[in-house]
Amino acid sequence: MASLKEFLKENDYKVFNLQLIHTNHFKIKMKLNGIEGDFIVDTGASNTCVGLEGIQKFELKSEVSEIKASGAGAIDMETYKAANIAVKMGWWKTKIDLVILDLSHVNTALKNHLSEEIDGIIGADLLKKGSAVIDYSKNRLFLKKL
Repeated sequence: MASLKEFLKENDYKVFNLQLIHTNHFKIKMKLNGIEGDFIVDTGASNTCVGLEGIQKFELKSEVSEIKASGAGAIDMETYKAANIAVKMGWWKTKIDLVILDLSHVNTALKNHLSEEIDGIIGADLLKKGSAVIDYSKNRLFLKKL
């Protein structure tokens, strides 16, 4: 019987190693507009998002969004959006729309648990686009070639 890794590779998936941090989240490097940042993988987040600082760091053209965000203990947060942003992890690349919001509460919680700050969160939109499979026992993310 083939291993999960072998099976997925045979079906056009690429494997990415995830870093398990102190908060029990997985962290991974990802590029937005060719600029690398640190992101946590959050299967419960509906959208991929970046913090407000990401507007400048990732050279995003943003506009105010009417959508209010909530999650991780915060509600009714003002958001911005950036459309058609180039995303790349290794050879895997796509374009997505990003939600931009204040992630200071997330970064404060990470620091309080001796973890480094992050630039953003990879949400279900990106995971679904890549037909993601997460191997929790081996800290790996598999994304299907688009």
